Amino acid sequence: MTIFQSIFLGLLQGIAEFLPISSSGHLAVAQHLFALDDLPLVFDVMLHLATLLAVIIYYRKKLYKLICVFFCVITRRTSKIAENPDDGLCGTQKLSQMTIIAVIVATLITGVIGIFTSKFIPDLSAKYVCAGFIVTGALLIFSKIISGRISSEISGKSKGISVKQSIIIGLMQGFGTLPGISRSGSTITGALACGVDSKDAGDFSFIVSIPAIFGAFLLEAKDLGEVASSVGFMPLAAGCIAAFVSGYVALSLLIKLIKKGKLFYFSFYLIPAGISGLLFL
Repeated sequence: MTIFQSIFLGLLQGIAEFLPISSSGHLAVAQHLFALDDLPLVFDVMLHLATLLAVIIYYRKKLYKLICVFFCVITRRTSKIAENPDDGLCGTQKLSQMTIIAVIVATLITGVIGIFTSKFIPDLSAKYVCAGFIVTGALLIFSKIISGRISSEISGKSKGISVKQSIIIGLMQGFGTLPGISRSGSTITGALACGVDSKDAGDFSFIVSIPAIFGAFLLEAKDLGEVASSVGFMPLAAGCIAAFVSGYVALSLLIKLIKKGKLFYFSFYLIPAGISGLLFL
């Protein structure tokens, strides 16, 4: 692999990880076009780790509050974090506790599904990935249909992610482990479908991605030596830096689009791209 190819894959990963167009799917197609089908899966996971760092930095304030509340619960103390009624995930200690429980529940469900689907990911052809693009596009259109109804129904109601909602989100995130299926698109759609506010749905989708991505890394960590020998340190480092920078920019953009209810715009790219891939790949 050349440094140029690694940077290209890193940029693609960073953009596609947060925009609801499936990073793993786009990486699979790009690697197929570059004739890099023999790349170890851990290379993709390393690029995911770079975008994970972008999530941590972007949500550092919310994560700090959640960590503080978590330790306060363990030590049975009252959290002294500043309350923010506009923050539906961690604006108060109660909301923070709900979010922590929701992250744990969703992560456990995703982990079980992810272990199962990981056995099939290396065997999926580019055509399966392109079919996944079409499915993701349909999910985004569905999210547009339900988002307006959900917003009007929950207006003025208390926020937060319940256990029931976290189960649905965890199932959708597990579905998003398949190449071609966007993790962010599926989790946000699942959150909207079960009554979560659009902004909270977007924020929770990325916060819950932290343990999911880190868990995927742990599953593939045994192959780190393989990626070092087959890819090389410089291409790997260049790809990770590109993934981090492009990921942070893409995350900032997507949050704005979610607030405006324009997530479905990406379906106009995904569905034609998927159909084209099925016809020509």
